[in-house]
Amino acid sequence: MNTIVQVEGLRKTYGAIAAVDDISFEVQEGEIFGMVGPNGAGKTTTIECLEGLRKPDSGTVRVLGVDPQREGQTLCLRVGMQLQQSNLPERMKVWEALDLYTSFYPKAVDWKELLVQLGLEEKRNAPFSKLSGGQKQRLFIALALLPDPQLIFLDELTTGLDPQARHAIWDLVRDVRARGKTVILSTHFMEEAEKLCDRVAILDLGRIVALDTPAALIHSLEAEQRVIFSLDGSLPPALEKALSMAGRLEVQGEQVTIHGKNGRKVPLVSEVVSLLTEQGINFRDLRTEQPTLEDVFLSLTGRKMRE
Repeated sequence: MNTIVQVEGLRKTYGAIAAVDDISFEVQEGEIFGMVGPNGAGKTTTIECLEGLRKPDSGTVRVLGVDPQREGQTLCLRVGMQLQQSNLPERMKVWEALDLYTSFYPKAVDWKELLVQLGLEEKRNAPFSKLSGGQKQRLFIALALLPDPQLIFLDELTTGLDPQARHAIWDLVRDVRARGKTVILSTHFMEEAEKLCDRVAILDLGRIVALDTPAALIHSLEAEQRVIFSLDGSLPPALEKALSMAGRLEVQGEQVTIHGKNGRKVPLVSEVVSLLTEQGINFRDLRTEQPTLEDVFLSLTGRKMRE
């Protein structure tokens, strides 16, 4: 498998703040590589260094074998970019935007085919201001695909979209990869990274604190599984003590949650149901929740909100 992106010791500062602090990673051909992290973690700065939009203070960056700073014009013909903040003139029609951007590339793909593939054919003559959030994002993906790029950057692609539009965009990203493209995806949504990405880098305070497949990250960090159920009334003291032995207990009104580690000899849900049955306790709405990438993310970066 070919290495599409190679980063070694990348560092970028703004005054006394190190936005990116000596990070190294590689992206392989044909994968969807995710970058997640809290606000200010360095995701966008890293991507902008890869795109050639920002000059690193130190370190080595190679994208498709070239230096984005020295060969940016050549690289832009092989790379597609969807920026975190993108806009077009309000009155510009969808076809006009695609036709204009096509003129920027010597070997652009047929934008009329992209209209069909991305579900925008009916919006061909619609002005940009009349598009929904999901339609605007599909248009920006189309613009990024015009040069038939080997690599495409998607920065906070689904921020502000409703769940239906978000899932539609996910399907488009999978389709982009199915065409043989490599995708670098920056997102705030852990579910998005878990469902889409082959590998994920978790950034915090400018550093990579974890990098692996979503499944491996969840497994290696021993994130907790949860059993949740409801009772009519309060939790009996004897049952409370027994459940506390099974895992970390959390009670909110009638809802009871037991947190336990993966890899137990007896599944947590089996142990909890046995305890409830043995003591003749009526329960309802019992369900299990498996650990997710969000659990891993919070365990590494904390729960405190940041500006």
